[in-house]
Amino acid sequence: MTYLEAFSHYLCKERKLSQNTLESYIRDVRMFCTYLQKRKLSIENVTKTIIIAYIIFLQKEGRTTSTISRHMASLRCYFNYLVDNKYIKTNPTLNLESPKVERKLPSVLTKREVEKLLEQPDLNDVKGARDKAMLELLYATGIRVSELISLNIDDIDIENGLLFCKNSSGKSRTIPIGTYCLKYIKLFLNEYRDELNPSDDEKALFLNLHGERMTRQGFWKIVKYYTQKANINKSITPHTLRHSFAVHLIENGADLQSLQEMLGHSDISTTQIYSKINNTRIREVYNRTHPRA
Repeated sequence: MTYLEAFSHYLCKERKLSQNTLESYIRDVRMFCTYLQKRKLSIENVTKTIIIAYIIFLQKEGRTTSTISRHMASLRCYFNYLVDNKYIKTNPTLNLESPKVERKLPSVLTKREVEKLLEQPDLNDVKGARDKAMLELLYATGIRVSELISLNIDDIDIENGLLFCKNSSGKSRTIPIGTYCLKYIKLFLNEYRDELNPSDDEKALFLNLHGERMTRQGFWKIVKYYTQKANINKSITPHTLRHSFAVHLIENGADLQSLQEMLGHSDISTTQIYSKINNTRIREVYNRTHPRA
């Protein structure tokens, strides 16, 4: 078994990383190993100078700062693993800083744009009722798309207006659902879902037109379709509704800690970016409307 294969097994079995994260780590490390092979260098002899040269190589390749930082995180994890398992003696990434990433403020929709988007589905057929329920739920709870498509029917407590959500790491959280959204969830479940798949064996809440669990790609197409139909001239992804949910709660007085819990952020510093967006919007309004701005 090669070092990389052993590392992959460790990430999967011991760290229990999600498939996407695992693939990202392995892809980054494999790229670094290819870099070493082309220069006839071995992993056992990698030095801090070689790591710095690799960072410069990535910069010349046109990689973004965030991508380079991710590569560095992957290499740190890899070399930590190699040292812990005594494959190598020293970790060349120790005390080596990653390039500082300037966090871009995510794009959000105005409340009117959200309304226009959510008005588009036709509630008179199964596809429209399903799409309406999905879009309303995403905006009502701010959950991730991966969490949305992973929901099962039992994850919705309609009587108490609660959503039980589990992230890719298996951590659960409970999020309230407003009465407006619940109305469309009930409509879909009571009148339309069985048209897609009446089998009791299928537990998925949201299904595609083939009666199977909705995919990320399928939902992305749904969002793109209704964005065009609503004539919203913004680049909208399914994640835009999550960002909009967060900013609109902040605008209406929600505290960061409550928002952090609803979004499922492990670190509140991640949640704080939404306050920055709100402050930016307030500044824009002030500059546009105050006579002495």
